[in-house]
Amino acid sequence: MTAWLEVVRPGALSTVQDLGRSGLGALGVGHAGAADVPALRLANRVIGNPESAAAVEVTFGGLEVVARGGATITLTGAPCTMTVDGRTHGSHSVVWVPDGATLRLEAPTSGLRSYLAARGGIEVPPVLGSRSTDTLSGVGPAPLAAGDRLPVGRATAAHPGVDVVPVQVPAAGDVTLRVVDGPRADWFTGAGRAALLSGAYEVTADSNRVGMRLSGPVLDRARDDELPSEGMVCGALQVPPSGQPTLFLADHPVTGGYPVIAVVVHADVPLAAQVRPGQRLTFRRVPSPSPVPGASDD
Repeated sequence: MTAWLEVVRPGALSTVQDLGRSGLGALGVGHAGAADVPALRLANRVIGNPESAAAVEVTFGGLEVVARGGATITLTGAPCTMTVDGRTHGSHSVVWVPDGATLRLEAPTSGLRSYLAARGGIEVPPVLGSRSTDTLSGVGPAPLAAGDRLPVGRATAAHPGVDVVPVQVPAAGDVTLRVVDGPRADWFTGAGRAALLSGAYEVTADSNRVGMRLSGPVLDRARDDELPSEGMVCGALQVPPSGQPTLFLADHPVTGGYPVIAVVVHADVPLAAQVRPGQRLTFRRVPSPSPVPGASDD
């Protein structure tokens, strides 16, 4: 029997995400993919999917779906209370949703983004090798809307037999992120570089999957001339003329024209993706990794 999830309410923002589109930056195509990759990988492992399977990234809960044909699901990332036809289930557990039953997600107790995975994966048509929604470029499936049907694929591996997964939930207070020097750190004064590491920055409401605008100490520039567009990476801290940095996330642009003072290390980007507006970030500098002998500079 074919199974699917029928969207009744999408919440604030719900999108289909997998591990993203790799290797297309030179063509102007962003990577996209899950903002919190470890949470997506965990959700898939728990129910026996390949880690690359697509799931639903839910921003601040509010998603309501009806299972057509029944589905085994789990939820990771920001912990939400789940109800199936009114019966309560905890986050990070494996739940069977019978045919015709309604699954609802409440607002998370901490964190911002949750990952709803179904055994067999969400099998919307791939675009350029990925099922991810890129909210900046519009590549991939549109954000979920009421009435959408999300096909659930067939399981290809044995169920691992997990009922619940003990995990560390996202922090509700201040979050510290490790950074390395950016390619244009020398465009800032010594005081400006010190300010990034000595003060706290509040995440503003002007934040989404593209990036987080931060409010805090001004990062003074040593140079005021124009900078040609350069390639951007996830985790880049780009600084516009206001001196207030923007932290790029999963749907960041491929290029940008403002100097990048620092880059959040790859392992800490998922922590940033779970920070809510109103929380504060601090940054701790760590040494840049040494280049791999014989590696290309491309």
